[in-house]
Amino acid sequence: MSNDENKLSAKERFKIPTQKMIEQDPTERAKNFTQVNLGYTEELAVQEALRCIQCPKPACVPGCPVGIDIPAFIDLIAKRDFLGSAKKLKEATSLPAICGRVCPQEKQCQGPCVVGKKAPPVAIGHLERFAADYEIEHAGDEKPELPITTGKKAAIVGAGPGGLAAAGELAKLGHKVTIFEALHKAGGVLQYGIPQFRLPKEIVQIEIDALKKLGVEIVLNALVGKFKSIDQLLEDGFDSVFIASGAGLPNFMGIPGENLNGVYSGNEFLTRSNLMKAYLFPQYDTPIVKGKNFAVIGGGDTAMDAVRTAKRLGAERAVIIYRRSFTEMPARAEEKHHAEEEGIEFMTLVNPIRFIGDDSGWVKQMECLKMELGEPDASGRRRPIPVEGSNFILDVDAVVIAVGNSANPLLTKATPDMKVNKWGNIEADSETQATNKPGVYAGGDIVRGGATVILAMGDGKKAARAMHEYMMK
Repeated sequence: MSNDENKLSAKERFKIPTQKMIEQDPTERAKNFTQVNLGYTEELAVQEALRCIQCPKPACVPGCPVGIDIPAFIDLIAKRDFLGSAKKLKEATSLPAICGRVCPQEKQCQGPCVVGKKAPPVAIGHLERFAADYEIEHAGDEKPELPITTGKKAAIVGAGPGGLAAAGELAKLGHKVTIFEALHKAGGVLQYGIPQFRLPKEIVQIEIDALKKLGVEIVLNALVGKFKSIDQLLEDGFDSVFIASGAGLPNFMGIPGENLNGVYSGNEFLTRSNLMKAYLFPQYDTPIVKGKNFAVIGGGDTAMDAVRTAKRLGAERAVIIYRRSFTEMPARAEEKHHAEEEGIEFMTLVNPIRFIGDDSGWVKQMECLKMELGEPDASGRRRPIPVEGSNFILDVDAVVIAVGNSANPLLTKATPDMKVNKWGNIEADSETQATNKPGVYAGGDIVRGGATVILAMGDGKKAARAMHEYMMK
């Protein structure tokens, strides 16, 4: 950073235009699984970082579930100390390259940004991604300084974002950490749920490898609840356990025809695409339906990921069916915008009431009802009300139902003394993530139901601090 740039006043910083991240052309990217956002150049990153006015009481920091010192890491980018910026990020988060890509920054840190009161907010997420990617490209194979060992052992159930975040924090505190992961690859939803064009698998693996350098051990194909119970882990000598098994049980709509061939849950469709490598066709011949008329039911990020994946797998018509309006759709604004650019069709204020199959048992049509919005419900959004007599038929040859997930009861049934709520989610203290079982903590979707990557990471970080205190006592 030049001396002149260093002396920029807040008024001058407000005048710097927001720096748009480089993106693939929509017509090209709708045919491939390469990243949509291509990242900032060094110059773009510095200019965007200079837009931060370095508030004395930054409003952005309280919005970050893992407590990143946002002004500090941005200031280091403005001063061109890119590796220093990445190091500052890693003081608070174990997965910055992932967070910079998939966190809903517009609702969290960027929402309260003071610059955003008069201009577009500082692109905190894009800057986080830049610093993390810069470190990956330029830091080489540096080995982290390992802390003095405490002699304590912690078990983590699930290698998703919550489990990985907790593992990183506990390892930095000197504990021996073992993660037990049910699938054959670590990463959880980062690996099987989020498509390659939003979060490349190589980035996930780099972040996991960084945890391994801290001494974290990952045991794959180990389904806790079948392989071992929580009580058995404690009997095996683990001093504390963190449950971060996610909400992997898909919800369905309970309407006729859901069992027809060609009707997927969001989980199944994205898992087949990601873990079974449908995105690498023809190298991998994944058993997945590539419909010409592809409908995705839902309006969240999973629905966006599914419909954009379907488009890339060759769907001629890829449609989102959502029972509220576009405004109420909970998916990230950036994802909705990218979907529109890629030719995704949005049918809002529409709800399916049955699926119709052909003689071979494959879905061929969907009967729908038009909806109108009534008064707000418990979610704060206006309740969708069916319009009588508005039934219509839509031709489809593949459908994904992406209307949320629930907790898989396998683990909790194997731990009958664990307190769960009426939805089957584990009850945990909101400050410490402690469950009713001494030494056992839980966080992420197994506690919250379907939530975000960064909220799961925040839970993992809180749990790690509480587990440390528990084990050291």
